[in-house]
Amino acid sequence: MDRKPDHVAPVNRPHHITDTRPPASPGRSGSGPARRLSFGGLVGVAAIVGLVIVAATDQILPATSAYQAETRIWLASRAAGFVALGMLSLQVALGLVLSHPTNKSTWRLSKRLFPWHESAWIFVLAFLGAHVVSLIVDPYAGVGLAGAFVPGLSSYRTAPVALGTLGLWALLATGLTARYTRALPPGIWLVIHRFSLVVFVLAWMHGLLAGTDSLPLAAFYGLSAGLVLAAAAYRYWVSRTARPTFATTLQEEHVR
Repeated sequence: MDRKPDHVAPVNRPHHITDTRPPASPGRSGSGPARRLSFGGLVGVAAIVGLVIVAATDQILPATSAYQAETRIWLASRAAGFVALGMLSLQVALGLVLSHPTNKSTWRLSKRLFPWHESAWIFVLAFLGAHVVSLIVDPYAGVGLAGAFVPGLSSYRTAPVALGTLGLWALLATGLTARYTRALPPGIWLVIHRFSLVVFVLAWMHGLLAGTDSLPLAAFYGLSAGLVLAAAAYRYWVSRTARPTFATTLQEEHVR
């Protein structure tokens, strides 16, 4: 009886064939503990959202005036919207790092960053849900159910609110297609996922134009936009020009 060889030579994969699916998180591969949010984690996210809303609306104490009572739900919506935009900025920036040409060859950060990128989407959805629900139930907001989900039907600042509605549907499209890639033809999710930058732009413009307090919060908008624009510029500048990156330059200096 012939003995099987101890080592089997690996089969070289053609260079022109690329994987069009997102990097597998430890929870998907089954080789390690799952890092996706469990039911308990989702409950924790909901609890965090609830605490932020309570703190933002000062619901611990009764309202001292009619104006304060009217603005509490509006404040909850604005607070949830700001957190959602901040988490979206982080998620998009992490996605740009994951898709960077140098990540696979030098940085190798996918296993560390992908769970954060994936979990950030859950937090974005949670705070975005609180933002939308607050606008719907607020009788003074002028948005309503139709205005929250159909662009152009809000009586309050129709165009800026419509940008947010378009961003909501675009976020769901880019997120759900990336989460359920096996239900789509190969590569389709990636084409859709590249519109994530459009999602951020729509959300950013919605927050800036729809709010009455945008000028005092200019630093927040500038920081969120700067983070995403810097990551996007570095990502596409390297991929288009094939220039050496900071990481590859350090590697070459170390070899010398």
